[in-house]
Amino acid sequence: MKQEPTIVGQSVLISQLKQLALQVAETDITVLIIGETGSGKEVLARFIHANSMRADKSFIPVNCGAIPVGILESELFGHEKGAFTGAVQSRKGYFESADRGTIFLDEIGEMPLETQVKFLRVIETGEFQRVGSSETIYSDARIVAATNKNMYQAVAEKNFREDLFYRLRSVELQIPPLRERGRDILLLSENFVHEFEQKHKIVFEGFSPDAAEMLMRYPWPGNVRELRNLIESLLVLEKGKYITPELLEKHLVQRNRYKSLVHDPARSEKNELQIIYSNIIQLRQEVSDIRQLLQHLVQTKPLAPLLLPDVPATIWQNSNALIPTSMENGHEKEPEPLRSLDDIEKKSISEALETCHGNKRKTALVLGITERTLYRKIKAYGLS
Repeated sequence: MKQEPTIVGQSVLISQLKQLALQVAETDITVLIIGETGSGKEVLARFIHANSMRADKSFIPVNCGAIPVGILESELFGHEKGAFTGAVQSRKGYFESADRGTIFLDEIGEMPLETQVKFLRVIETGEFQRVGSSETIYSDARIVAATNKNMYQAVAEKNFREDLFYRLRSVELQIPPLRERGRDILLLSENFVHEFEQKHKIVFEGFSPDAAEMLMRYPWPGNVRELRNLIESLLVLEKGKYITPELLEKHLVQRNRYKSLVHDPARSEKNELQIIYSNIIQLRQEVSDIRQLLQHLVQTKPLAPLLLPDVPATIWQNSNALIPTSMENGHEKEPEPLRSLDDIEKKSISEALETCHGNKRKTALVLGITERTLYRKIKAYGLS
């Protein structure tokens, strides 16, 4: 039995998004979905289709960024036999296949300009021609598009037609990144656990409270897709065992160890904090590994002085002294707990506001975010 697409989550942002998506689904209006990579843009598109009057017709997903530029037009609109080298027979395009159904154009920002011209005509009239044909074909396909790009910037840089952009965004739906969805992270995790328990025939013992808290604090640069992949890895590699913060941290470190720190202008405003947090997790794991190694050396005392000749002999009597700690009144002081991303962000915004003497426009420029985002953050954090 085919499972109906659902949007898992109870946060305010997701509840509002679902309500708006249901309103949109009742019509044939063109929709543009904006969201970071892995945030669930296709899931939302399928949700709209499943709740529309076209639900019993085809849903055709097309990734415009994955199709070579030279054949994208043929894939979308079809071609006639002999239209180009290799066209040994006539072929329907995606728009013909989606007639009376829904066509989902993912990564629409990657569509080349020459194809955009023909695509604009399809949106406006439903008419197009196969490559190599002069016959006009009509398709009653409902169009849902999606992108993770800044389309205003693409339009300003002449990489995307302005008329097409505004025609596409008759309704714009923005999917919040996973890091802003609070306890939805745990709901999604539970959903994925049930899925993979059945798929891999594994009984999962669950997360400890601290591990669950770590899931909620992690920034999830890969969004829902990253969470889904992590849950599957945890169940399979740990064989369903109870997940502690140490086990979870190990898997998060392995996933982030080789991520590049190269600047990417398309990253969201929180990505620098994500990188910092990911590397803090990695550093903590590496310190833990060093501690375990040194504790092992302590147990083999004859070798220890040879390996670390500069360490005073008295140090070897206490393995806990092997990792330097700050001192207060002659006693070891426990390191301060990691602050959450929200705490770091709140402090950054507060300091920027103070530096700019409360000028919101200047503050937004300093932080590299829009004024709209800044006002939303000020309200969320209760900043004056």
